[in-house]
Amino acid sequence: MKRGLLGRVFRKFWLTALSCLFLTTFSTGVLASTWSVHAQPARLVNGSPVLFRVKAPAKLESLKGSWIGHDLIFSFDARTKTWFALAGVSMETVPGSYGLELSGEAAPGKSPDRPLSFTKNFAVARGKYPRIEVKLSVESKFTEPTSQQQKEIEEGQQIKKDYLNRVTPGREWEGSFSAPAIAAISDVFGSERIFNGKTSSPHLGLDFRVPSGTPVEAMNDGTVLLARPLYFEGNFVVIDHGQGLLTLYMHLSEFNVKEGEQIKRGQILGLSGGTGRATGPHLHVAVRWQGTYLDPAALLRLQLP
Repeated sequence: MKRGLLGRVFRKFWLTALSCLFLTTFSTGVLASTWSVHAQPARLVNGSPVLFRVKAPAKLESLKGSWIGHDLIFSFDARTKTWFALAGVSMETVPGSYGLELSGEAAPGKSPDRPLSFTKNFAVARGKYPRIEVKLSVESKFTEPTSQQQKEIEEGQQIKKDYLNRVTPGREWEGSFSAPAIAAISDVFGSERIFNGKTSSPHLGLDFRVPSGTPVEAMNDGTVLLARPLYFEGNFVVIDHGQGLLTLYMHLSEFNVKEGEQIKRGQILGLSGGTGRATGPHLHVAVRWQGTYLDPAALLRLQLP
């Protein structure tokens, strides 16, 4: 009789344990399966901007992420009921699989009470950028500067170091980015360049073939971070769109904005020109996100909330 009682107790114990294990596994599976994470564009390459969209398994108060060593702050899109963040892949990123790590805080009074976390891996491929040797000729002061000119170069480098790595927490951009000018493209992101027979670093921007005096428009809302002449960049405007996203406009002939000024997409920043290291009048535009340069043409193609 004691043996039968022990048997019944033993069976009850294991049934309870198995039931708890099943419920835990089922709950975890349901929780993981309700996360929905997508990237735009679907194929990621080094040098590319990317928009992440996330649908969480519960109503969240906030959502943060980590992507290839960069911190992301997500915004909520009430229309689609998804969270979104703009990020990028540096030119130096080695092709492979990289995880987007997410961490959310549930809204007050909503379950679960504990932080929610989820990771999704994305493949990054090598970008196929043109490696065309474009033979250009510029003034010798840009390839063989004097000691005084070298001092000016170093001052400009320090200014860029101080300003271009800033990450402001708030997001100022809204909606898709627009082209700063309507014109043909004369040079693209990633192309190899040669100045006076000397190979320079890859071209990290997008060149618009515009005559001097063409109005240059802001690509999106933001705050003017820089509006001053630098040695290589010439008359140089930088807009801070928030969360580490900057757009840079070079070789201008005239400024129409001041540092610290808040501007809207389409507002005139200045007029195009050929100041700084330029072979002639054109507009060079660059995109920088948390210290890394991204392809401006790819940013212009993104459909953003």
